[in-house]
Amino acid sequence: MLKDALVAARIPVQDLDRARRWYAEKLGLEPSEEREGGLLYRFANGEFALFKSSGSSPGTFTQMGFSVDDLEATVADLRQRGVEFEYEGITEVEGNYPSKGGKGEWAVWFRDCDNNMFGLGQPML
Repeated sequence: MLKDALVAARIPVQDLDRARRWYAEKLGLEPSEEREGGLLYRFANGEFALFKSSGSSPGTFTQMGFSVDDLEATVADLRQRGVEFEYEGITEVEGNYPSKGGKGEWAVWFRDCDNNMFGLGQPML
């Protein structure tokens, strides 16, 4: 049953207005739906929601990842918008991801305004 389900992430934030501004300014994203206590962002291949939470992420692991076709161009665009990346340069992640065809991916990581860590990846062909 679950193999046909839409996969979605839920990301905790302390201040929805601040998070909405950060996601718009830094990532160029606008919510497709708003409710008291949450913002929903829909894409062609999934969705994620920001929800107001009194808890917070420790920021010690990747909470959500974006797979892109051109990592270098995406990183350059996000840097121009003021996104700061965890490491200098792009990292090669060896082929331990079955979904990447066993060849691995090129990757970078960044944090949002609430310390949530996100990854960007491009499959190595």
